[in-house]
Amino acid sequence: MTRTVVARSHRTAVRDLGHQLAGAQHALIAAVVALDDSGEWAADGAVTCAHWIADHLDIDTSTAREWLRIGRLLRTLPLIAARFADHTLSYSKIRALTRVATADNEAALLDIAERVPAARLSAALAAWLDRATPPEDTARRQHQARAVRHRLEPDGMTTFTIALPPLMAGTLLAAIDTTLMRNQGRAAAEARDAGQWPSVAQQRADALHAAITDPARLNYEVVVHVRGDGSTLDDGTPINDHAIAGLLDHAFIRALIHDAERRPVNASTRRRHPTARQRRVVHEAHRGRCVDCGSTDLVQYDHQPAYETTRRTTTDELECRCPSCHHRRHRSCEGS
Repeated sequence: MTRTVVARSHRTAVRDLGHQLAGAQHALIAAVVALDDSGEWAADGAVTCAHWIADHLDIDTSTAREWLRIGRLLRTLPLIAARFADHTLSYSKIRALTRVATADNEAALLDIAERVPAARLSAALAAWLDRATPPEDTARRQHQARAVRHRLEPDGMTTFTIALPPLMAGTLLAAIDTTLMRNQGRAAAEARDAGQWPSVAQQRADALHAAITDPARLNYEVVVHVRGDGSTLDDGTPINDHAIAGLLDHAFIRALIHDAERRPVNASTRRRHPTARQRRVVHEAHRGRCVDCGSTDLVQYDHQPAYETTRRTTTDELECRCPSCHHRRHRSCEGS
């Protein structure tokens, strides 16, 4: 009897705390959008409101961007916003709904969300959209939403998040599973030696690596920076010496020379686009980070001052910028 009472009190505590959390999440989403509108975040020197939120709440910038995305969209979706405000719909459902809801379809999607558990909501929404949306519109939306993102985990592993249209996803999965089946014999031998059979997820990870690194199918380059304070991949991900040693037998080595002050040696030219060597020098000088926002994603090499002014490309006049900041800077220059 005592055990039953204790169990019920735990259930009650979880439900109560969950309701409190739902209320706090709704208030927080509203507050961050209001902060963004106010522009107060800029007074502290933040690049964007998302960066200010991330710094002051000690969270990932991607989480802050997601809160802002949801909050802005809720302003255009009054029915869904009302269900969030009265705690009828959870944050998980709101997050899924705001990815596909519009003023025209929110009533229909809201009906689905109120009937379907959060764990199955994404599949239900996708099925409804597939039936209700013209194929060309679906193809255009999915093409626009394609993405590959990655983040470094505390244990040194890298987690990828990949968003692909169905055909692209099917092609990728087919390549992975075909490679997996082809390598089953080797996986079995390795499992025998290790005394443990790998999970399907582990085998798929091995198969993905094998599929994209097959020399007959893909020519690729992996850049490893070996420095006195530790070795890293190009995006700053730490890599240990054991892994580097494993590359030496078959890797093509390209050295980047530093001067006495540990700065990469300048390699100048008058061509419009920087050479591979120049890109390496500038990348090393900025540690591969955008000089404006600190992003390491797909950094580009921006002339400062502009090439049209100097008619030259030298490493001390190049800066790393992510595509967004690069575009924003040139747009502001054109408007000035």
